[in-house]
Amino acid sequence: MALIWIILCAAVALALAMSGAWALQRALRNAGWVDVVWSASTGLVGAACALVPGGGLGARHTLVAAMAAAWAVRLAWHIAQRTRGAPEDARYAAFRRDWGADFEQRLFWFLMVQAAAALVLVLAMTLAARCPAPSWRAADAAGVIVLAAAVAGEAIADSQLRAFRARGGGGICDQGLWGWSRHPNYFFEFLGWCAYPVMAITASGQHWTGYLALLGPAMMFWLLRYVSGVPPLEKSMLERRGESFRAYQARVSAFVPWPPAKASS
Repeated sequence: MALIWIILCAAVALALAMSGAWALQRALRNAGWVDVVWSASTGLVGAACALVPGGGLGARHTLVAAMAAAWAVRLAWHIAQRTRGAPEDARYAAFRRDWGADFEQRLFWFLMVQAAAALVLVLAMTLAARCPAPSWRAADAAGVIVLAAAVAGEAIADSQLRAFRARGGGGICDQGLWGWSRHPNYFFEFLGWCAYPVMAITASGQHWTGYLALLGPAMMFWLLRYVSGVPPLEKSMLERRGESFRAYQARVSAFVPWPPAKASS
């Protein structure tokens, strides 16, 4: 099947999935569940597109599909566990408050934007699977290593934050990876999407469509670092934690894990 038809089918599937997410959150009165649907549908549609025959080594299709599924299962399960029985995610609660009577309508179109973002990621996975290289390459192994490191890093960061919250007492988690990055989960989420251009781009550079896979990590970096990730969360933390969070900002890197700055004397 031609790439354009694969992507068009993916677009329809993602739009339907996020329409279902909108209906689900409306029924449950908790928009946090849309993130579960987004993660699961992005991985499922990406895996399905990766398995469509075409390109080079057939086993690469299976490998990319497995990578997509592994990412989706871990993230969707984590978000589901976090959302179940908990108050609505602060971002969506703010939307509900700020949008008022227009919340449901505006949220629907917001979820269509999320479907479009997911399509960019599905394109990256599809291009990695359809790389025309006829045999295994070091780049394939590198892609697996990058994704494995990213999934493991994000899981560790999530586990450290969950353990910190379980101990109670409030405050700001600055232990483990959170002492090197204020948002290590976002960093590792971005890192995982770097795996697919590594696999999609050929050494000769003649397969120009492989470069389109760079749109995935580029988009995720922009969204997480400057739009829907770091800025709204840090605004919320400043409102709740004030000067203690400002001190944390001064000491710890915003995104890329880095040794914390020493406190000035």
